[in-house]
Amino acid sequence: MSGKVYLVGAGPGDPGLMTIRGMELLRSADVVMYDALSNPDLLKECRPDVELIDAGKRGGDHHLRQWQTNELLVRYASEGRTVVRLKGGDPFLFGRGAEEAEELRKAGAEVHVVPGVSSSISVPELAGIPVTHRDHTSLVTFVTGHEKEDRAEDRVDWRSLVNGHGTIVVLMGLGNAARISAGLIDGGMSPDMPAAVISKGSTPEQRVELTTVSRLAETIAEKGLEAPGIMVIGTVAEIRNVLGDMA
Repeated sequence: MSGKVYLVGAGPGDPGLMTIRGMELLRSADVVMYDALSNPDLLKECRPDVELIDAGKRGGDHHLRQWQTNELLVRYASEGRTVVRLKGGDPFLFGRGAEEAEELRKAGAEVHVVPGVSSSISVPELAGIPVTHRDHTSLVTFVTGHEKEDRAEDRVDWRSLVNGHGTIVVLMGLGNAARISAGLIDGGMSPDMPAAVISKGSTPEQRVELTTVSRLAETIAEKGLEAPGIMVIGTVAEIRNVLGDMA
């Protein structure tokens, strides 16, 4: 195959947090397949003759199924085209980038990854919440709050995350907040453990609410917090009271 596929991280939402290498590739690509979490303003950087393909998934609404995305990537590579697969955050962290890369490698296609600024760290930072702090914890655990659609139950054992896992950063978990809270409290976490919910982080629509682990779902509902969202659970959440917004 003479084409090339680049799995490019689009960052957490703010176009200014896109990497230089990612932007260079975006501006030169023949085809750009973008997902729902990549800022649409980035597409303005593309060539006028670029082929744009919406491969996003929004609350169960799939413009393309994953197998269709994989097949298109392989097809474009076989046609000798340069493809940017634009993915929110980082391509491999709780994304499908690694799966797409596997399919491309199996097909004999040339594929490269361009790491992105992950929302797991950057979004809390911009909200004035460091995920580690010498006076609080030197350990952080990243967890997906949204499992594969063919799983009836969480694969994550939330009760086991209570002791020795430091700050818990949950991505894509707003709709599962009640179950997450119950699991952590059942595992021995204090219901009053500080927590924060960050909605649409790094964008002009960013909203941040401080709460406790027992009130995560209640806070999300009362405040009308929408995805994409991140939950930070741990005493570091209270540092926002000192730092405030850091964008």
